[in-house]
Amino acid sequence: MADRDTLPLPLEVRDRLAELELELSEGDITQKGYEKKRSKLIGAFLPKAPGKGMDPSVPHERRTPVTPGSSSRYHRRRSSGSRDERYRSDVHTEAVQAALAKQKERGKMAVPMPSKRRSLVVQSSMDAYTPPGEEHIGLQDTSSGSEEEGSMQGEGTPTSSQGSINMENWISRAIHGSTTSSTTSSSSTQSGGSGAASRLADVMGQTHLGKSENHSTPPDVTGYTTDSIQVERPQGSTTASRATPKYGNAELMETGDGVPVGGRVSAKIQQLVNTLKRPKRPPLREFFVDDFEELLEVQQPDPNQPKAEGAQMLAMRGEQLGVVTNWPPSLEAALQRWGTISPKAPCLTTMDTNGKPLYILTYGKLWVRSMKVAYNILHKLGSKQEPMVRPGDRVALVFPNNDPAAFMVAFYGCLLAELVPVPIEVPLTRKDAGSQQIGFLLGSCGVTVALTSDACHKGLPKSTTGEIPQFKGWPKLLWFVTESKHLSKPPRDWFPHIKDANNDTAYIEYKTCKDGSVLGVTVMRIALLTHCQALTQSCGYTEAETIVNVLDFKKDVGLWHGILTSVMNMMHVISIPYSLMKVNPLSWIQKVCQYKAKVACVKSRDMHWALVAHKDQRDVNLSSLRMLVVADGSNPWSISSCDAFLNVFQSKGLKPEVICPCASSPEALTVAIRRPTDDSNQPPGRGVLSMQGLSHGVIRVDSEEKLSVLTLQDVGTAMPGALMCVVKPDGVPQLCKTDEIGELCVCSVATGTSYYGLSGMTKNTFEVFPMNSVGAPISEYPFTRTGLLGFVGPGGLCFIAGKMDGLMVVGGRRHNADDIVATALAVEPMKFVYRGRIAVFSITVLHDERIVVVAEQRPDSTEEDSFQWMSRVLQAIDGIHQVGVYCLALVPSNTLPKTPLGGIHLSETKQLFLEGSLHPCNVLMCPHTCVTNLPKPRQKQPEIGPASVMVGNLVSGKRIAQASGRDLGQMEDNDQARKFLFLSEVLQWRAQTTPDHVLYTLLNSRGTIASSLSCVQLHKRAEKIATMLAERGHLQDGDHVALVYPPGIDLIAAFYGCLYAGCVPITVRPPHPQNIATTLPTVKMIVEVSRSACMMTTAVICKLLRSKEASAAVDVRTWPPVLDTDDLPKKKPPLLYKPSNPDTLAYLDFSVSTTGMLAGVKMSHTATSAFCRSIKLQCELYPSREVAICLDPYCGLGFVIWCLCSVYSGHQSILIPPSELEVNPALWLLAVSQYKVRDTFCSYSVMELCTKGLGLQTESLKSRGLDLSRVRTCVVVAEERPRIALTQSFSKLFKDLGLHPRAVSTSFGCRVNLAVCLQPHRLGKLADQGTSGPDPTTVYVDMRALRHDRVRLVERGSPHSLPLMESGKILPGVRIIIANPETKGPLGDSHLGEIWVCSGHNASGYFTVYGDEALQSDHFNSRLSFGDTQTIWARTGYLGFLRRTDLTDASGERHDALYVVGALDEAMELRGMRYHPIDIETSVIRTHKSITECAVFTWTNLLVVVVELDGSEQEALDLVPLVTNVVLEEHYLIVGVVVVVDIGVIPINSRGEKQRMHLRDGFLADQLDPIYVAYNM
Repeated sequence: MADRDTLPLPLEVRDRLAELELELSEGDITQKGYEKKRSKLIGAFLPKAPGKGMDPSVPHERRTPVTPGSSSRYHRRRSSGSRDERYRSDVHTEAVQAALAKQKERGKMAVPMPSKRRSLVVQSSMDAYTPPGEEHIGLQDTSSGSEEEGSMQGEGTPTSSQGSINMENWISRAIHGSTTSSTTSSSSTQSGGSGAASRLADVMGQTHLGKSENHSTPPDVTGYTTDSIQVERPQGSTTASRATPKYGNAELMETGDGVPVGGRVSAKIQQLVNTLKRPKRPPLREFFVDDFEELLEVQQPDPNQPKAEGAQMLAMRGEQLGVVTNWPPSLEAALQRWGTISPKAPCLTTMDTNGKPLYILTYGKLWVRSMKVAYNILHKLGSKQEPMVRPGDRVALVFPNNDPAAFMVAFYGCLLAELVPVPIEVPLTRKDAGSQQIGFLLGSCGVTVALTSDACHKGLPKSTTGEIPQFKGWPKLLWFVTESKHLSKPPRDWFPHIKDANNDTAYIEYKTCKDGSVLGVTVMRIALLTHCQALTQSCGYTEAETIVNVLDFKKDVGLWHGILTSVMNMMHVISIPYSLMKVNPLSWIQKVCQYKAKVACVKSRDMHWALVAHKDQRDVNLSSLRMLVVADGSNPWSISSCDAFLNVFQSKGLKPEVICPCASSPEALTVAIRRPTDDSNQPPGRGVLSMQGLSHGVIRVDSEEKLSVLTLQDVGTAMPGALMCVVKPDGVPQLCKTDEIGELCVCSVATGTSYYGLSGMTKNTFEVFPMNSVGAPISEYPFTRTGLLGFVGPGGLCFIAGKMDGLMVVGGRRHNADDIVATALAVEPMKFVYRGRIAVFSITVLHDERIVVVAEQRPDSTEEDSFQWMSRVLQAIDGIHQVGVYCLALVPSNTLPKTPLGGIHLSETKQLFLEGSLHPCNVLMCPHTCVTNLPKPRQKQPEIGPASVMVGNLVSGKRIAQASGRDLGQMEDNDQARKFLFLSEVLQWRAQTTPDHVLYTLLNSRGTIASSLSCVQLHKRAEKIATMLAERGHLQDGDHVALVYPPGIDLIAAFYGCLYAGCVPITVRPPHPQNIATTLPTVKMIVEVSRSACMMTTAVICKLLRSKEASAAVDVRTWPPVLDTDDLPKKKPPLLYKPSNPDTLAYLDFSVSTTGMLAGVKMSHTATSAFCRSIKLQCELYPSREVAICLDPYCGLGFVIWCLCSVYSGHQSILIPPSELEVNPALWLLAVSQYKVRDTFCSYSVMELCTKGLGLQTESLKSRGLDLSRVRTCVVVAEERPRIALTQSFSKLFKDLGLHPRAVSTSFGCRVNLAVCLQPHRLGKLADQGTSGPDPTTVYVDMRALRHDRVRLVERGSPHSLPLMESGKILPGVRIIIANPETKGPLGDSHLGEIWVCSGHNASGYFTVYGDEALQSDHFNSRLSFGDTQTIWARTGYLGFLRRTDLTDASGERHDALYVVGALDEAMELRGMRYHPIDIETSVIRTHKSITECAVFTWTNLLVVVVELDGSEQEALDLVPLVTNVVLEEHYLIVGVVVVVDIGVIPINSRGEKQRMHLRDGFLADQLDPIYVAYNM
């Protein structure tokens, strides 16, 4: 570099400097230590400089690299002392640093750091700890995100920070210190950092750096953040810092709604909200698309994007393949020649793990043993008449990577026997990464025999009987050991048939595709021979040369050079196994010196490892090398390894012209290779290309100030005898222009010919006819696609810019996975993640590819460190590639699936990610920045007036949506109870006429009768309670009494006692003894809001209300008087109260809605009687019937059925408290079966308990005699959209126990009318008797249309379809209309609107403390704004629609089905559309097996998703990407926060409804104790 060139430094100082740079890049020393040592080394040679500490040899402008004169487009350089700054390998690291610094200047917002439960933090850092022996000089399995082992080594290694060190130092300081960087935010939210949130507020206060600052000097922004970032923490501090108080010292911050909210979560969310307020790249255009295919933004091509302007390219021809006279006619002939002429010549030397020669295979031995193998396979398998294998059959070769000799013998044995070898990896376990796919390949090739070595055979997993099990997906194989000692000698007269090379298949090389599937590329014998000849010619191979091979000898370059071409030329191969490289990365260099090898075949990672390890070596001499084949030279980032290697080893005799990168692919074999020249003045080609241009597929030499460049080295010219061209990567294979990137195609004898057994894919790859601009093919011969992207530069040099497999097309621009990996690695790589253990792939979400980066985190990095690194990686990738990363995940070390040679198995990693079993320990999702193609937000149009809607409906022939139950007035029935206006009178009448008729039976958890009440018993008990109220309670007519009872008979008696005394009862659920703190305040609230003058309860609850725990939860001194009804007076009251006016209040019904509102409604005597009559008629209840009830008796229809209906209709109610089901889940169904009940009522929570709790017990229940065949109606009492999935699975599950599938139905009620619909099904003979209703119908609606408040019916199974079940048959005396909630105009059939109801049993109004009449009058006394404006309706607050069906009811009328969609106040308004939480929750629950429950709510326009995790806490982070994906895909919404909690955290009320608002309050107050909270960016 500059200082190296300008100052005459002695050699050893230079070496020491190079070593220091490596140490720094590997993270072995800190930046500080590096600078210290470096200045010490060169201090003596530096002239003393004026100014403090500024290195005079570093002019400021050095930061922008020099551009080569643009006239010479591909700048060639001499490899002499002065190396052009531009091509230094760490230029990328500098670019990344600069990009990050630039981001800082722009003032990016802070990224909130996720919160994680302590156990999770501790555990992930412990799990991830690698035992000391494993990690050898940080390189254990360091390889890359590409499928091969490690094609991604030194790329972006900061190999030298030479002259620009001070510059870099301030850049990194600016990065560390800038107040607006995400790094500060991540550090300032460390739990336990004092005043963290207040700092956060500061950070948010100053999102932009002061403009006044002079940028030529580094701004000193290292103010307050330095302590929290740059201090090196001791190892144990992660856990220590978590132990401090969990919440606290968060500033009170104004939330988006202007409500101050305290707590850590809110501060973070607020920060997120602020971050997201920044405008996204494309502004969303404002207009509304009135079409159901909500249009996703189509990426409009940027008019300024670079376009290719060059002329059309010409096909490049390689030099003539000069057939030398003595080249053998086939490879077997070559083997025979050398095996007989010079049997003592060494062919292959293998090494043990200490680097000692283990075995030398000579040509004589190879020839003899191969013959033996050939003979035995052909003659000793199967019988003489029926041999197992015949010439042309495929045979698997399964050999470990440390036994090339056995492999070589087997391979040539197959060639001699005219069999087709299929070399594959050794399956280590039954479910190796990718091993199943290899099995499919073997199956499709019809392989029945596997050749293997003795040692390998012993090592294969075996069953107890000693058999080798069949691997998953593999065909049944016969394992054949090829060791000589196991084989019989061929007879004297047997000789293999050696032919000239022909068109038969020679071998099949396997190839793993992007999606993980494995294909077999067939190579013909003539191709095999021609390829060997072409390699011999281009590499200048001669007889008896020595070649060191580090590559995998089973496939690719390792096979072609080290097994095939070597035999053709009688060369000596020194094979270095991967296991030896792991122990001693220098082994290959030592063998080159020891054997004075002429050629070495390596990958760039082998060069990188050698660099790291070479410090101890003094006696290295590489002058014997004439050619160093770099097998992955086609990886754009191999250049940095080549450069750094040359830098260090040039002083050790390595000649620059020796480095020969080559490009290859399984399909086209060797595509191009740089020739070893003797002329060192002919420098290799370099191209410095703009990444921006590359992403548009064009070649642009990078202009001066851009940071994002890709430096490419050439991989030489086309192979001898080959024709090469570049075609467009997709569509018709048209030739590219000269300045366009495309896929290289090769026409040559020496390529593969097909994918075995796949003719379609073969045609697209091996039989391509490139077209010129007029559409004519350029050659009559087919070309083969190489899968490599690149271009042909001046002088026919090939440049490779990436692989088709690594291509990700995001928003119409192309990005290469390798490039993204390199950028990620250039961000301070060594501190937090392992080099090379990083995978980049794309997943398709919402019609575009999204980039995912997965890396292995070092065990000792803290949460804050990793998070800081992650946020910087995002910024670097955004800065350099102008593309957003959708998800960045860090996993514990050694957990990513590996390929057999230690690389990361990409498709397997992607698979794990998508199925949610990657188990990351850190996740950062950025959907807000990447997803730019969401549909346009809906703009609400000015409403069309109600009149026009009505006219429109009339014109289009649609009827107005209205429906009604049967008319009560017309129904003459012998209903004795009708003549009484009051329920209290009905009870007295029954007590006189049928005193001993049992009305109520209560069951306990064992299913036996706990107590029962006949008419007269109930009457007498009620009288005593009335006396007690008058005497002890001193109550007046109309006073309110709170009844706090467990579900049972006392509650019923107390209710009628209140009616007898003229008081107004309110039923209240008693506090839960185990959970007083949360349940008692609700009791207190209802008692206060209902203005109860006294409370009645049992002795047990009495005690509970006065207990210590109770006084901790509420102020017990303010309870009204409490009466204990276990101790009743003996005498009866003098006179029962007779109400005078039926419109007075009968009782109050209080319930907490799902939105957390407590609402009490007033039920008059008239309404109560009408209600009971309506239910009696609908369900055909009369005294001889028995009904089983498993409901909570505190509000709504549940209370009416439990307490009132039996008294009115006289039927017997079997009462089953739902709480008893927790002890005995089968209780309800056993009771139904035992009492031969025909009608039963339950709630969704009961149904769910049975489905989950009894799912596996149906057989044992059957054996206990459980029989549900008599049940004709099972009604679910609910105030919500019917849960189809639950009712269906319940019906399916208990079908075997006789439950009729049509028996299950639902009801619908709400606050203003406790029951609108109730569907009793009539089965069998009963169907003819009068009141039969049709079966409930299910329709499928388009979920996207629903969001726009429209109903669009679709076919079952169509995308975005949502099944809706009708909510039951409308009760007699009920009229329904659908109205627009805003304009109050009536709507047409099948239109979505609010359900309005008019009925005798509507409640008469809300009972509110503040007497908020405005609210009440609107809900209970609404009139339509148009049409029938006289009728008074009650608004239910639910959206739904009516649809006239083709079915008819008993009276011959067409049946109107009511479909409830959801509550208006539950619905979420997002992006102008209306979402129902249940739809999003259903999608989320379906996404992963461990999600048991989900609830969503919004907070300041952010969608928060809370999921309950049923599994280990390590799975928590798997859910974050899955939840985000599914909500984007199915609902077009971006999730703002994902909260993972334990089972049971989402509060659910007695009706089984989620209390989302309670959850929201708990989340904002930070009371959920979440396992993990992820803030999506």
